[in-house]
Amino acid sequence: MAQVLSFIMKLNTKRTFQFIWKHIKVYKGLAFLMIFALIMAVGLSLVVPYFYKLFFDLLVSDQTPEQLAPQLIRIITIIAGIYGVQWVFWRITNFSNDFFQPRVMANIMNEGAEYLQNHSYRFFANHFMGSLVRKVGRLARAFEGISDKIYWDLIPLVLRVVIIFGILFYIQPVIGVAMLVWTIFFVGFNYFFSHYKLKFDVAKAKADTKISGTLADMLTNNINVKLFASLDWEAKNFNAVTQDAFEKNKKSWNLGSIAEAVQTFFMIMLEFIIFYFAIKYWKQDLLTVGDFVWIQAYLIDLFIQLWNFGRIIRELYERLADAEEMIEILNEAHEIKDVENAPVISVTRGKIELKAVEFSYDQERSIIHDFNLSIKPSEKIALIGPSGGGKSTITKLLMRFFDIQKGEILIDGQNVAQVTQDSLRASVSFVPQDPTLFHRSLMDNIRYGRRDASDEEVIMASKMANCHEFIQNFPQQYETFVGERGIKLSGGERQRVA
Repeated sequence: MAQVLSFIMKLNTKRTFQFIWKHIKVYKGLAFLMIFALIMAVGLSLVVPYFYKLFFDLLVSDQTPEQLAPQLIRIITIIAGIYGVQWVFWRITNFSNDFFQPRVMANIMNEGAEYLQNHSYRFFANHFMGSLVRKVGRLARAFEGISDKIYWDLIPLVLRVVIIFGILFYIQPVIGVAMLVWTIFFVGFNYFFSHYKLKFDVAKAKADTKISGTLADMLTNNINVKLFASLDWEAKNFNAVTQDAFEKNKKSWNLGSIAEAVQTFFMIMLEFIIFYFAIKYWKQDLLTVGDFVWIQAYLIDLFIQLWNFGRIIRELYERLADAEEMIEILNEAHEIKDVENAPVISVTRGKIELKAVEFSYDQERSIIHDFNLSIKPSEKIALIGPSGGGKSTITKLLMRFFDIQKGEILIDGQNVAQVTQDSLRASVSFVPQDPTLFHRSLMDNIRYGRRDASDEEVIMASKMANCHEFIQNFPQQYETFVGERGIKLSGGERQRVA
C-alpha cells in the first residue's frame, strides 16, 4: 500500500510540473528574460566580496593613508557601479514577475473553473462545492508558491553555491573540498527528509480541504441545523474534523522543527572546520586578511542560502501537496463527453423517443430497465410513480447528465449521445424540481436563458411566468440580488424565475 501511495504521489508531482510548464511556456520569452536578468543580478552580487578582499588587503598594507585613499575610493566606486548595474537587473526581474505570475495564476484559475464545469452531474453530487472552490484557488496559489521557491530561491541558491565553490577551490582547494563534502551531506539530508515529510504534508492539505468542505456543508444547510436543533451535534462533528487537522499539522510542523535542529548542528560544525583550516593556512602565509574577509562573506552567504534550502524544499513540497488535489481532478477524465466531430442537434418538431433504455447509478441498483416512451410534438405528459422510481432520472437522461447503459434516447430522430451537449441543452428548456439561482440580480438570472435579450423582453417573459408582480414589490425590483442559490426567494418564486 505504501509503495502504491508513493507511486501516485510521484506521478501527481510529475503531472503538477507538467501542468505548470504548460502555462509557463505560453510566456517563454518573458520567462527566459527573467532568468537571464536573475543570473546577472546574482552573479554581480558575488563579485562584490572580491573587491572587499582587495579593500581590506590594502588597509593592512604598509602604505600611508595618503597613498591608500585614492585606491580605496576607486574600489568603493567600482563596488557602487556593480551595485548600480545589479539594481537594474533586479528591477527587470521584479517588474517582469509582476506581470508573469498574476497572468499565469489567472490562466490557471480559468482552466480549473472550465475543466470542473465540464465534469458530470455525478461528479458534483460526490464532491463538496466548498472543497472544489478551495482546490481551484489553492492550485493557483500553489503555482505562485512553487514558482517563487524555484525562481527566487532555488535558482539563485544553485548559482551562488556553484560560483562560491569555484572561488573557494581557487582560494584554497582543501577548503573547497571540505565545503563540497559538507554541502553534499547537508543537501542530501534536506532532500530525503523533505521527501519523507511529503506524505504528511499531503495529509495536512487533505485535512485542510475537509475542514472547508465540512464548514461549507454546515453553513449551506444552516436552516436544517436550526430546524433540527442540531447545532451541538454539528459543532462536535466540526470539532472532530479540526482536531484531525490539528494532529496532522502538528506532525508536519514537528518534522520541520527536527529538520531545522539538524541543519543548525551541520552549520556549527562547518564554521569550526572552515576556520580551523583557514587559520592553519594563514599561519603558513597562504591566506591573507582579505582572504579571511572573502571566505567569511561567502560562508555567511552560503549559510543563509543553505539554511533556506531545507525550508525551500519543505515549502516546495507543501505547495506541491496543495496543488496535487486539484491536479488529480484535472487528470480525471470527464464522464460525459461529446463523441468526435459530434454535430449540433437540430430540433424542428420536438418528438422524443426512449427505446429499450436501461440505466443504473451503480452496479447494485438498477433504476430503469427496458424502458420505452414516445412523446409526440406538442404533447404534454406527466410521469407518475413512487419516490426513487426514476421520474427525475428520465429527465436527467434526456438532458444527458448521465449516459445510459443500453438503448437510445432520440429527439427528432437524433440520438442525444451523438450530438454536442451544449446544443442539446440549448434546445431543451428544463426547470428542475429544486431550481437554484445565481447570486446575481433578478434581471441577470432571467436573462441567463438568452443573454442577448433586452430589458423589455425580460419583463415580458416575467409577466408570462407570473413573477413580474412579486418582483415589483422589491425595493430594487429587477436589480434585486437573490442571494446564494436564490435563498432570498421562496421555492415557488425561484421556480417562476427559473
